[in-house]
Amino acid sequence: QVQLVESGGGLVPAGGSLRLSCVTSRLNFNYCAMGWFRQAPGKEREYVASISGGGSRTSYAESVRGRFTISRINARNTAYLQMNSLKPEDTAVYYCAADPSDGNSRSARFWGYWGQGTQVTVSS
Repeated sequence: QVQLVESGGGLVPAGGSLRLSCVTSRLNFNYCAMGWFRQAPGKEREYVASISGGGSRTSYAESVRGRFTISRINARNTAYLQMNSLKPEDTAVYYCAADPSDGNSRSARFWGYWGQGTQVTVSS
């Protein structure tokens, strides 16, 4: 079955950086939009960033624009989220998602496949 496996989370001080990876299997990866969402305790899952199948279109939540960069290497079936200038409010479980329709939506309900999540904690 389709699998998405995130890695790269951890504990960092404010101002630090992390790079999340999402390795996928059994996906037609080149034609899937890839996205990152996050969920903090007691809050709803929120959109962070997404990238189209070919990599030409990217989109970011306003709260992370200019600090986070989404990318992908189709030959490796892997998507990335480079997070710089991290803030305590970035603390959350980060989820990788795939949309085989390459829709690049900001709504979680349009993303068909999800990873298990990786914890990111930013200390103040």
